[in-house]
Amino acid sequence: MTERKEGHGCTSFETAFLRTRIAQPGDIDELGHVNNVVYLSWVQDAAITHWHTISPVAMRQAEVWVALKHTIEYRDAVLEGETVEVRTWLGEARGARFDRHVDIRKPGAKRFSARAVTEWCRLDAATRRPKRIGEDVMLAFGLK
Repeated sequence: MTERKEGHGCTSFETAFLRTRIAQPGDIDELGHVNNVVYLSWVQDAAITHWHTISPVAMRQAEVWVALKHTIEYRDAVLEGETVEVRTWLGEARGARFDRHVDIRKPGAKRFSARAVTEWCRLDAATRRPKRIGEDVMLAFGLK
């Protein structure tokens, strides 16, 4: 069996790119749990960290990704000092767009604290015009 390179082939919760976060005092809102905007920043950070982990420098310099739409659902509060696992994996690619899933949950939890789907668009860095998801991106993600 071939060992999977970190960040490659992330197409499901089970094969997701994984990072952990600890809720900091500044993450907490007036209700005493992680603020919804912080969850969204974790969603975006997971995507960016994953891309920077798997993509060649030349590719990162030649293109940028922008979020077109976030859909996020909240289920279980995260309190100050609690650790969460942030998993991200890829969904469907369409033209210049790629869906990305993110699941945020406490270690061992059966249900998520938050989950999101973000629609990302690949842009040419110089022209800022949409750039079709090609074999180069699929190879970088270990999907070919």
